[in-house]
Amino acid sequence: MTERAINSYLPETECLQKNVILAARHSLNAGGKRLRPALVMEFCRVCGGEAASALPVACAIEMMHTFSLIHDDLPCMDNDDMRRGKPSCHKAFGEANALLAGDALAILPGEIIAKAGLKGTIPQTAALKIISLLGERAGIFGMIGGQVIDTENEGEKLPENVLLEMYRMKTGALLDFCCRAGVIAAGGSAELQLAAGIYAQKLGLAFQIIDDILDVTADEMLLGKPVGSDRESGKFTYAAIVGLDKAREEAARLTGEAVRALSVFEDSEFLVGLTGMLLERNY
Repeated sequence: MTERAINSYLPETECLQKNVILAARHSLNAGGKRLRPALVMEFCRVCGGEAASALPVACAIEMMHTFSLIHDDLPCMDNDDMRRGKPSCHKAFGEANALLAGDALAILPGEIIAKAGLKGTIPQTAALKIISLLGERAGIFGMIGGQVIDTENEGEKLPENVLLEMYRMKTGALLDFCCRAGVIAAGGSAELQLAAGIYAQKLGLAFQIIDDILDVTADEMLLGKPVGSDRESGKFTYAAIVGLDKAREEAARLTGEAVRALSVFEDSEFLVGLTGMLLERNY
């Protein structure tokens, strides 16, 4: 359902902007876990909401996430040639088209959620809250802010607390949006929004630490990009600083705390299973 919906929001390619639309589709349809849409949909469900209310938000956040991947891969950032086992957007369509495709995917989410509010698919007040939250979590004190810290400190060994704060912003902020936005779309209480945020904070840190571990240990075919790219680009990751064993222990601890945060939600078995699966993943 989410796959069809995501593509339905992109315009047809029979227009002057064809190449940029194709570039956006290339990255949106390159595979991936679809973790963020799943979190939106599931948190809405466990709070008693309708799937129709969550679906526009789920599509919007996958676009925002894909924008960040396209721009992360650019030569001025991580300069990665592969993403999810396929040529990265700028390798397939050129830097200019990749830049513009990313820009388009960053702007479209606000339009999607606003129109859902205007149509009544999402209550208008909820839509406004979700748009505001998206701006906060994706912006300078969220995902983009985390990327700024990462870019400006490349090759530097950051203190552990600063590194974890960067992870919270760069990875955790959008996960926080997903979980909270699902609750908001369902009309969930402030207490449930807080619990969703605690879950997302723990999950985000665990997720990034596992990514660090996989950058050293994963099978390149499964990972979909070169193994060891963080080390080669001079990045000091959590796993590099504390070692693989301690990194695994910390990821497991954070995962346990994330699962405990789900205790206030009814029928959360799927989320519990998903959280455990993310700890054990190999890509």
